[in-house]
Amino acid sequence: MKQSLKEMFREEIASVKRRDPAARNAFEIVLTYSGLHAVLAYRVSHKLYTEKLFTLARIVSQLARFFTGIEIHPGAKIGRGLFIDHGMGVVIGETTEIGDNCLLYQGVTLGGTGKDKGKRHPTLGNNVMVGAGAKVLGPITIGDNVKVAANAVVLNNIPSDCTAVGVPARVVRRKGKRVNACDELDQIHIPDPVAQELCRQLVKIRDLEKRIKNLEK
Repeated sequence: MKQSLKEMFREEIASVKRRDPAARNAFEIVLTYSGLHAVLAYRVSHKLYTEKLFTLARIVSQLARFFTGIEIHPGAKIGRGLFIDHGMGVVIGETTEIGDNCLLYQGVTLGGTGKDKGKRHPTLGNNVMVGAGAKVLGPITIGDNVKVAANAVVLNNIPSDCTAVGVPARVVRRKGKRVNACDELDQIHIPDPVAQELCRQLVKIRDLEKRIKNLEK
């Protein structure tokens, strides 16, 4: 059953209020949350886009971009409850698909690589969090319940229930368990390239220590 725009608007407001501890009330959210404004404008522009009113749809989306700093192409397919926190600099490409209850922080790009035609932007599952400044590029698939750390650059598919960090992004946790010797890093404590290389060397050192112990035995 399709929702009306009014029902969608109410759901978006409720989503922000539920997920942002700084949100005091619905009135404040409606007046001051640029992420909400951008999503609501997208809902209108997408409806126009599906009715083949392409130019009018782009006008609405560009006006939203001017006022919010968030660019969402009206051709993108976005599920229920998307929350764009802070939002400035977020870009969502034309063939992007986003599932339900996803969270995007400022500076996120869901874009193309310039090499693909047709489906050229990513597909995000449900309950995906993409940290500030992260880039998810190309017609790749990000599974459900995935966390992408701040400033990560994702160029390959990420399975469900994983945490991905780094440039290029790599999975460091899967279903709550570490997949290497590095501790899980949240979107704030993303490693720089030097820290990542040190982490790789630590893995090698631990592997060599195990081999040495086995030889000594």
